[in-house]
Amino acid sequence: MAVVEPDHPKYAKAFARLLEIMNDLREKCPWDSRQTMDSLRHLTIEETHELSQAILQNNLEEIKKELGDLLLHIVFYARIAAEQNIFDIADVIDQLCEKLIRRHPHVYGSLQVEDEQQVKRNWEQLKIAENNSTGETSSVLGGVPASLPALLKAMRIQEKARAIGFDWERTADVWAKVKEELKELEQEAHHPSPNQEKIESEFGDLLFALVNYARFINVNPETALEKTNLKFIRRFNFLETESRKEGKELFQMSLAEMDTYWNRAKELGL
Repeated sequence: MAVVEPDHPKYAKAFARLLEIMNDLREKCPWDSRQTMDSLRHLTIEETHELSQAILQNNLEEIKKELGDLLLHIVFYARIAAEQNIFDIADVIDQLCEKLIRRHPHVYGSLQVEDEQQVKRNWEQLKIAENNSTGETSSVLGGVPASLPALLKAMRIQEKARAIGFDWERTADVWAKVKEELKELEQEAHHPSPNQEKIESEFGDLLFALVNYARFINVNPETALEKTNLKFIRRFNFLETESRKEGKELFQMSLAEMDTYWNRAKELGL
């Protein structure tokens, strides 16, 4: 494993150069000088999604580029805060370092851990203890951002509940719960007088149970679903492209005809 040498001058030089450029942009560029934390927020979200996409595609050059874009945003926010005498980039880094040391007593202290799951549980418990020590009476689930997409939010809720011991013990029991929720959804969906609100509720319960099962089989449900999305797009693009080569239009084709191209895409590994 390659080791980063913190005291190597190239790191300090590169970071100093970025801060100098940020100063220039903030003082001399009409667009950069007008930005606020609020105006940057949606752009930061976009950059995060672009990084996520590059990671899923295992495009290392794009990952490097998108990491740079995110780093720019971090420096940008810190520069705006520094102009208001609130904090600067050094404060951001120092606070992060202190938190990492506190949250890793198995590295910087004498605590012994057995596996990564215990590390995650300790992290959540330390986070709760830190909040309580500052006088905040926070819920175990209080740290889950309200703006997270539903699938990610379900995963984080379950991870936080697990940290205090509220979780299933056996994978088989989780799978039994999935089958139970699927049966309840099926009953509601095929009820003689279907109630859409109940169907939606049971569908949500099934998704939540599937996220639980994903945790137990070490699958990130968000990543798994996005990879399936990308796979569908590849195969559908193949269907469109190849059918057009043969002078066909999708809206004029039968499902059986479209399936022929779809299956060909699968055979090609798309």
